[in-house]
Amino acid sequence: MTPLRSSRARLRGATTVLAVLAALGTSVVAAAASPAAAKDVSYRGYHVRVPASWPVVDLTANPGTCVRLDRHAVYVGHPSDAGQASCPPGIVGRTDALVIEPLDAKSRQKMDSSTRVAPQGSATAAASGTKRESPGRIREAVPAAGVLVTASVGAHETTVQGILDGARLDDDAKATAATPGTAESGQEATPAAAAVAAQPGTYTGLGFDPCAAPSSSQMSAWSASPFRAIGVYISGISAACDQPNLTASWVQTQTSAGWHIIPIHVGLQAPCNNFSHKVSYTLSTAAGQGRSEAQESMSAAAALGLPAGSVLYNDMEAYDQTDTACSDAVMTFLSAWTEELRAGGYLSGVYSSAASGMADLAGEYTAGTYTMPDHIWFARWNGAADTDATPYVPDAYWADHQRIHQLSGDTDETWGGVTINIDRDYLDVDTGPFAGSCSANLDFAQYTSVSAGSSGGLVSAAQCLLLRQGRYSGAVDGVFGSGTTTAVQSFQSTVSLPVTGTVDSHTWTALLSAGTKPTLQSGFTGTDVKRLQRALIAARGQTLAIDGDFGAATTSAVKAYQTAQALTSDGIVGNATWSALQAGK
Repeated sequence: MTPLRSSRARLRGATTVLAVLAALGTSVVAAAASPAAAKDVSYRGYHVRVPASWPVVDLTANPGTCVRLDRHAVYVGHPSDAGQASCPPGIVGRTDALVIEPLDAKSRQKMDSSTRVAPQGSATAAASGTKRESPGRIREAVPAAGVLVTASVGAHETTVQGILDGARLDDDAKATAATPGTAESGQEATPAAAAVAAQPGTYTGLGFDPCAAPSSSQMSAWSASPFRAIGVYISGISAACDQPNLTASWVQTQTSAGWHIIPIHVGLQAPCNNFSHKVSYTLSTAAGQGRSEAQESMSAAAALGLPAGSVLYNDMEAYDQTDTACSDAVMTFLSAWTEELRAGGYLSGVYSSAASGMADLAGEYTAGTYTMPDHIWFARWNGAADTDATPYVPDAYWADHQRIHQLSGDTDETWGGVTINIDRDYLDVDTGPFAGSCSANLDFAQYTSVSAGSSGGLVSAAQCLLLRQGRYSGAVDGVFGSGTTTAVQSFQSTVSLPVTGTVDSHTWTALLSAGTKPTLQSGFTGTDVKRLQRALIAARGQTLAIDGDFGAATTSAVKAYQTAQALTSDGIVGNATWSALQAGK
């Protein structure tokens, strides 16, 4: 296996034959195609009209089928544990598809505040007024027919919404209550007192990542395996497998049994890739996308009971690293992802191939242009159970128990009589603190100079900022010792400031503004505005609230700074203004 390709980006052969059913008793009917190249699909009295080319798969008749959302299809019935265990772990991307299952105790576990509920007697639910569960998914309960419909959304949301809006009922429809229920009898009970710790926690050893979370009984069978960590897709518009087992109860059950969870977000992909959902080449937009994806992943993590302090890994598939604009967009996106996760109390991880995403991150590790993630997870299928990423990532980077190596994959393994298709991983992870994960106060009315012998909150802030730049590896203890001096000198050299070892106004300005360069102006809010406000205080020595609100006072401060730097004084913070701040001017 060449390290130049991500395992998740490989083209894989199909492992499942989709069964197209013209009729199966009275429960499933796929009518002949109409002149408009569409066909009517009926299940339990619920009718939808879909493109004629979509296969219809009866999961009761074909229980070994993987419900995968990267292909057009209509799946009817409950996905089975064996079927989802057969899903190739490397499939990424989502297209238009439907899963229609009985509305019973099992499917009700999927219902939450984002589930739309059709009124009694109706086959359709209002599209407005309900928070979306995911940008790539619409879920509707239809009590009048006793079905739960999950629509996967690819590039054409209007097409999927039109299919749902055109649903109808027939005389076979039988009403069922839509109230979320409890777990089916026979499922493993959730331990009552177990609290989920930050994941993946502290662990050195083997792990695996399947496409869909196995059932609790399958996980129990795999206690006979050498694995004690599992990668789980918790969020993202490019997640390609249905997740019938993934609930907060499942997470608590597995962590209580000693499993370490690796939470994965597979969302927007590099703009030079062929996926439907991509990061923008426009850097300010890419930064906004990174923050939005982080918010989505944190919401999903919280809903699953994964607490703050957990590492959430962004799955960025292999891309053309020779495309500089593409690399810049990816680095901007991942930097904003990391900053937003830290602001929300989570830690940042990035999964990618060793030769693309990892090489790009390593190339920027000491540059100070982007905020580096806390953990890396690199795909390098050499079969070695270690965390060696050379020559793509130097051993000195992410060296403090911050690595996962995906060493092989797309293979069936059987433990305890249960077969699952997996990628293999080797973990060396810890809970930190890591570079960038410090929690020192950064907000001060003035940023006065500190140097060797200084102590207090400003020193802690400087140490924290130097940690984020990968310059400092000591304790954030507020004591300005020799290690802090060396770190300051290293940073000053990088940004072409006089190498004095003293954190003066210029060094403060460069440290406080370091990161991405999103365009900001009046009316904007958020963590990037706070970063700007701190840097302006350091640069101008003026009074300014650090509230994350780009109002009149911030506009005035920006204009004053721009005038002093001979920049266009328009109050809009673009690349030129950020560059001046990050140079310590």
